[in-house]
Amino acid sequence: MIGSFTFENLPCRVVFGAGTLGTAKAELERLGARRALVLTTPQQEAQGVRLGTTLGPLYAGIFAGATMHTPVEVTEQALATMRACDADCVISLGGGSTTGLGKALALRTGVNQLCIPTTYAGSEMTPILGETRDAAKTTIRDVAVLPETVIYDVDLTLTLPVGLTVTSGINAIAHAVEALYARDTNPVTTLMAEEGIRALARALPAIAARPDDRAARGDALYGAWLCGVCLGTVGMALHHKLCHTLGGTFDLPHAETHTIVLPHALAYNAPAVPEAMERISRAIGAADAAQGLYDLARHLNAKLALRDIGMPESGIDKAADLAVTNAYWNPRPLERNAIRDLIARAWSGEPPVATKATA
Repeated sequence: MIGSFTFENLPCRVVFGAGTLGTAKAELERLGARRALVLTTPQQEAQGVRLGTTLGPLYAGIFAGATMHTPVEVTEQALATMRACDADCVISLGGGSTTGLGKALALRTGVNQLCIPTTYAGSEMTPILGETRDAAKTTIRDVAVLPETVIYDVDLTLTLPVGLTVTSGINAIAHAVEALYARDTNPVTTLMAEEGIRALARALPAIAARPDDRAARGDALYGAWLCGVCLGTVGMALHHKLCHTLGGTFDLPHAETHTIVLPHALAYNAPAVPEAMERISRAIGAADAAQGLYDLARHLNAKLALRDIGMPESGIDKAADLAVTNAYWNPRPLERNAIRDLIARAWSGEPPVATKATA
């Protein structure tokens, strides 16, 4: 029997397929844009310029300074560029860093956003913005930062390096995992979460074996879209709090941090969420959900230890303290010592261990 629930359908237009980048100009016109500023990271600047040339008079210019964790000083630089070129719309071409910058600009100016993801980050489907100031990351949830239109083009992911494909994909899985046991979960989101996990768990090994496998790339992008919808529809819990804390405090790469932490955070919550564990196990084809996700990352040659992506051992206690400060809701009560052990295992790269609550 289905009980009572609330489901909020967020207002976002999605164009999905192969070769859909060619619709960008028409989508800008649909939004009523006059001058669009293209946003990219430095590494994708050339790709952004090529996109701009297809837009004709709608192309206002490019800002190629997007970086991870959306530092406020970078947003201020992009704002100055927006004003200088009189842009009334932004196009975010890239991964989560570029999407985050577009959201930050939309929050401050109210401009429309056309988002064109080239990774599996999922941020484009959420009304969530994480910003960093003075090595502290804060998160806001506001529909004002949700992109108006998202173009998913499978072709843009064909050259995504396998290493980044893996961590970006597992990052997406993390969104769906936590959606399964969110405080405000619902049957609709649960269906999307399990399907998103299944699609990515099937696609990532196939891409690792053959990076230009279009079918697998399509499955991965489809799964990432579903997982992003989950992230945008319901609240998150311990895993996302830990990753925001670690990323903002120690300037760790976003997707790699999620990949490493996910099995450990899931093992911590496992005793409190048996039904979610069953769904995850079924979706990834493993007897144990937490161990199965750890094994998936290991099989795909992802880094398994926080120490290998730049976190100092001296930061373990600081991270544990921050994790229980202004904490997100979580299905299992937060116990500082148990969370400290969780972080220590993730730091050293050990397999996840499920622990029972002491209270």
